[in-house]
Amino acid sequence: MRDALARRDVSEIYRQLRRHGVSQRQIAASTGQSQSEVSEILKGRQVMAYDVLARIADGLGIPRGYMGLAYDGATAMRVAKAANAPNAEEDESVKRRKFLSHAAAVTMGAAVFGEGDNNWVPTSAQTPAPARIGMTDVQQIQAATKALRDLDYRYGGGTCRDAVVAQLSWAQQLLESSAADPVRKQLFVALADMHSLAGWTSFDIGLLDPARGHFGKALEFAKQANDDGLVASVLYRMGRVYLHYQEPNEALKLFQLGQIAAQESGSALTVAVLCANEAWAYGMLNKPDQVQKMVGRTKDEFARAKADEAPDWVRFFNENDLHGMIGSAHDALANFDPKRHASIAVAETIKCNEAYGADMQRTHVFGLSLQATNHFRAGDLQEGIKVGRRALQFGDLVKSARVADRLKPLEIEAGKHRMNSDVRDLFEEVRRFRQG
Repeated sequence: MRDALARRDVSEIYRQLRRHGVSQRQIAASTGQSQSEVSEILKGRQVMAYDVLARIADGLGIPRGYMGLAYDGATAMRVAKAANAPNAEEDESVKRRKFLSHAAAVTMGAAVFGEGDNNWVPTSAQTPAPARIGMTDVQQIQAATKALRDLDYRYGGGTCRDAVVAQLSWAQQLLESSAADPVRKQLFVALADMHSLAGWTSFDIGLLDPARGHFGKALEFAKQANDDGLVASVLYRMGRVYLHYQEPNEALKLFQLGQIAAQESGSALTVAVLCANEAWAYGMLNKPDQVQKMVGRTKDEFARAKADEAPDWVRFFNENDLHGMIGSAHDALANFDPKRHASIAVAETIKCNEAYGADMQRTHVFGLSLQATNHFRAGDLQEGIKVGRRALQFGDLVKSARVADRLKPLEIEAGKHRMNSDVRDLFEEVRRFRQG
């Protein structure tokens, strides 16, 4: 691999990855390329453009110096850390503890802004910042964040993550500009929201360390702005990262920490979102009584919430998402007791899947795969086949590494019924999709 990197032989680099079990879909998601581009490169197409080579190196976590590219400070830091890293499992455990410690310190009011040994501070760009900024400059950041978040919802983080990071590099320079206090406070809010989006899109394409770094900075900016609702948002999103990686205990700690900020924010809808996610975490821990308690509280908070008074980040949580989250909690419990919970998960996810539109395609894929999985658990094979194929159809439209991961339970459940030829066909289709 080092020889291939030195030659900048991307075709051989990709072939090495494929031989070690990395799918074309995973390569595409990590490097920001389409699967067709990856396929062409595997067939021998040369990559010569410097910016594409740099993006491939960064996306795959390869120090640029290995490819003879510019060896910047961030790369040097990453190489130095890699040289001293313990084994991967211990390293990830340490990282989780450090992030939780940082999150607790920020949420509970410790003065961490600009201090400490956090290595998630992005490298400053060289373009000079304007001497003075006003609210219009901040509104431009907010507009860019909204547009990019819409792309993420619709097509996945792979379509916009690079653009978010590029916008963030420019936006952070405004910290060097003079501004009135209200403008500066709003700038902190805007930067927190953009870092949060950078974290979410990084997570969506499988870049865990960059995601954690951006969420860490988002927490700091949100706390600097005294925006408890935004603090709750960041903690909710990082908790979802840990749920995805099957770490419900770690996720629950972040959701509970976020609940403190949510209560302080005074937004019932924000509290409802945190409660719903706590229910999901308890489901993964096989604690049905706690799930029932948190689902009940979620419904109560949702009923008294006024969406038009809620922060922008939480307005996505409507009745469809309420049913989707309840379905997710029962889906988690169905892993332990399918007879009791699979039918409930189906009923709840049907309610949300019928209402999702093209603006929420990634969430629709997740909901359909969850519904199909529980049709199989409940013994309704024909519905499982029909809904599972719809999930695959929508999955082809989304650039998200999470789609393949979220289809794994469907592959497992379909695999239990391979004596049925139609189910066996779906099982093979899901397996091929997940392998890229």
